[in-house]
Amino acid sequence: MRTELDKIVAALKEFYAREAFLFEHDLGERALAHRLALHVERQFPDFEADCDFDRLGPRTLNMPHGSIVSTDDHLGKSVYPDIVVHQRSVPNNLIAIEVRKASNHQPLEHDRQKLRALTDPHIWFAYWIGILLTLGKNNVTSTEIYASGKHDPEMSGVLAELLKEADIGLA
Repeated sequence: MRTELDKIVAALKEFYAREAFLFEHDLGERALAHRLALHVERQFPDFEADCDFDRLGPRTLNMPHGSIVSTDDHLGKSVYPDIVVHQRSVPNNLIAIEVRKASNHQPLEHDRQKLRALTDPHIWFAYWIGILLTLGKNNVTSTEIYASGKHDPEMSGVLAELLKEADIGLA
C-alpha cells in the first residue's frame, strides 16, 4: 500500500503546484476532482483514473442494502466515487478517492460510508484502497484511508506523514 500512497502524494504535489487557479477562483469539488484525477492517472500508467465512474463492466455500482445512499441519481442508490483508479476492461479496482474542499461543512459520514462500502471485500466491486482527502487552498487538511471495509488509522497516519514530508500536509 505504501507504493500506492507515494504515488498519490506525488500526484497531490503536482496538483498543488499546477492547479492554484482552481482554489483562487473557488471552483467546486467536481472541478478539483477532475484535475486531481489527471495527475493521479500519470502516476499509475497501467491504470485509468476516472471521475464519477459508476460501472464495473456492464453492472452499475450500487450501495449495499441499508447503506446511506447517493442523491446523484433518480433512485438514490447508485455510487459515484469522485475518482477511481482501475483497469476498466479487466476489471481491476485499485483505489477509490473521495475529494472534499476544506470549506465544505457537510458531515463526512456519507463519504466515509461510501469508502467503507467500496473497499468491503465481501462486495463484488471492492477497491483495494479508499482515500478521503480534504483539500485546503494550499495543502491537504485531512486524510483517511479505508481498507477491507474499515477505516485504517495506521495507514491514515502514514499518508498524513508523507504529505507533511512533501510540504502539502498540515504541519
